[in-house]
Amino acid sequence: MLQIAICDDNIDDLSNIVQLVNLYRLSKHLNFEYAVFPNGFDLISALEKGKRFDIYCLDIIMPGFSGIDVAKEIRFFDKTAQILFFTSSSEFALESYSVKAINYVLKPITKEKLFFTFDDILEKIKTEKDDTIIVKSNEGIQKILISNLIFVEVIGRNVLFHLLSGKIIKCTEPFSSVCDTLLKYGCFVKPHRSYLVNMKYVDTIENHQVILQTLSSVPIAQGKVKEIKQQYLNYQMEEE
Repeated sequence: MLQIAICDDNIDDLSNIVQLVNLYRLSKHLNFEYAVFPNGFDLISALEKGKRFDIYCLDIIMPGFSGIDVAKEIRFFDKTAQILFFTSSSEFALESYSVKAINYVLKPITKEKLFFTFDDILEKIKTEKDDTIIVKSNEGIQKILISNLIFVEVIGRNVLFHLLSGKIIKCTEPFSSVCDTLLKYGCFVKPHRSYLVNMKYVDTIENHQVILQTLSSVPIAQGKVKEIKQQYLNYQMEEE
């Protein structure tokens, strides 16, 4: 079930947004929950206590703690949630992109504006859930695009996700859980008990290792070379 946070210091605007969100939920036959916050401090306090939302609807111009400030705090806790700004001025458009907001909507908020924007947000969430995984790292909750994940390895208690950009995301969730998640995608193979490889990035398969297009190499467990080659062949045939 989707969780939505609505934060606005103007009680009339807040009431209007809540009514429109409820109308959207009923008209689309959706099942989601929302929480209302009259200021940014209350919202951040909820996050500090462990509460998380899929969508944050924030007024930008709020006294003491602006919507941009709130969004920066949100990104500290959650790098993947959708942030939507409501504002009476377009001058904050550039700043909204600095916190990776999905959109900003000029007030007054109408049914047409909100419905159109929420349609886009929900479609984006659906698409991303199909093509991404969410992991908890030292930097917070992070979203990883499957198409950007080259290989995964476990070292001690740490699971390392190697991305196409060269970035490595470290988390401490069980490697068995990571395997269960990724092996559901047809592009991953497990050549060794400590590694998963995205076959999209395989360059060559040798007797003892898989050479990736990034020039990294991943070991192949003894006796698994034939199996790995067959899995890779099957993957290539499916791709064609």
